[in-house]
Amino acid sequence: MSQRLNYFQVSEALSKKYLDYSMALKKVPVIQELGALVDIRASQINGCGFCLDMHVKEARIHGERELRLHHVAIWRESPLFSPRERAALEWTEALTTLSPQGVPDAVYESVRAQLSESELSDLTFLVVGINGWNRLNVAFRTVPGSADKAYGLDKAGLN
Repeated sequence: MSQRLNYFQVSEALSKKYLDYSMALKKVPVIQELGALVDIRASQINGCGFCLDMHVKEARIHGERELRLHHVAIWRESPLFSPRERAALEWTEALTTLSPQGVPDAVYESVRAQLSESELSDLTFLVVGINGWNRLNVAFRTVPGSADKAYGLDKAGLN
């Protein structure tokens, strides 16, 4: 499959604003701590090859262990994640795969036991952001790895 269009060129002003939003999120402490796992899990669920490729490479550049990256898809069974990481992954899944009933109270309470109100709010903005990027890249079939040099992802050594 080839890319349908380059939305960054076609809708340049909107793309830059959305990128600014994402860059602002990267400055938030809870997102610095948990963001890579959230981005990877949402991208797995949404089948976004471009974003999954990008965020795995970013995680490796920032020192994430390879086995943990493999275990994101099986985080419930894996012993490699902390309670806070599990809470972030559970919240990501609940928001990425919204049921007609919304987010169950039990999920919210479970996550609130690990994250403060501000952390949960900030994390929710990240989940909203990655789901938007996933939808853009899936819709327009952005090719995984096609922006590696532009974003410095070639430094991950995962060609």
